[in-house]
Amino acid sequence: MTQTYSTAIRPDVDSLVSDRFTLDSDTPGISLHLRHRRLADLETFNADNTLVMVHGASYSSGSLYDVRYNGMSFIDYLALSGLSVYALDVRGYGHSTRPSEMSLPAEDNLPLCGTEIGIRDLNQVVDWVREKHQLERVQIFGMSWGGSVAGAFTSRYNDKVNKLVVLAPQWLNSGPMRIDNGGKIGAYRLIPVSQGKANWLAAAPAEHRDGLIPEGWFEAWAAQTLAEDPQSQNSTPAVLRAVNGPVQDVRNFWAVGKPFYRPQDVTRPVLLVHGEWDADVPLRIMSDYFTSFTRAPVRRWVEIGESTHMMLMEKNRLQAYRAVSDFYLRQEPEE
Repeated sequence: MTQTYSTAIRPDVDSLVSDRFTLDSDTPGISLHLRHRRLADLETFNADNTLVMVHGASYSSGSLYDVRYNGMSFIDYLALSGLSVYALDVRGYGHSTRPSEMSLPAEDNLPLCGTEIGIRDLNQVVDWVREKHQLERVQIFGMSWGGSVAGAFTSRYNDKVNKLVVLAPQWLNSGPMRIDNGGKIGAYRLIPVSQGKANWLAAAPAEHRDGLIPEGWFEAWAAQTLAEDPQSQNSTPAVLRAVNGPVQDVRNFWAVGKPFYRPQDVTRPVLLVHGEWDADVPLRIMSDYFTSFTRAPVRRWVEIGESTHMMLMEKNRLQAYRAVSDFYLRQEPEE
């Protein structure tokens, strides 16, 4: 399949500068990994072009946002559009420190690293970025559980946020949730990543599954995702460890009609991005979420057709890429 790009954004990743940072968290012995990408000639950093991203409940920022297809990842696209992008791995994910409990049998400990931990880690990174560039506010992005982290963070720290984008965030849902298989849960769960393609495609109608994921991308994504867990190859099939705090939060909040945070407390511009075939966060629950942002000065919803929860790695991903970058970089007209 031939991939086309807008004239404004080309997959010229050679024009990008890529850095990695390791920051201290608020917990001794726990460090946070941060990847950074920007145009080489970008020299002025402000609230409009400085972005901090946080990932979902199962996969790191590198897995969700930085696997390249046809030479370009989501982070690349955002950087090529003029954004200075910082993508956080919350503790327990990616290249950030994994708590020592993750080296023990999962059943030996309670679920690790829930949403409160995600908010603390995001706050640590946001403050570091703000201090580094002498900024009052930055842009914020979160997907899935990361949308919950980003939304809750913004509801508490509006003064640090320029605009908020949430892609398929968790919300009140009394129906079945694919992240929670029921039963007792321990500190973490094991995800057989390479065997997940059928589950990914199952969200789409059967007649639309062929071609939904660009050829070869799933395999590249699975390999890169597993490579971020140093213990992934210790079993057959290879498995990724993912903390269970977000699953416990589903049980304590979203599944019992109890919001973890109040969207009404967000006073910054908000964009909601959602996919037509999202089986993890169904369309039926998004309307209530969207209309809850009663104090946001700008409130938008972009629905991406023929897309699942993993839209950022599917055939219609560029629609989501453009919606996100345009929202951050477009100046809102004055009244």
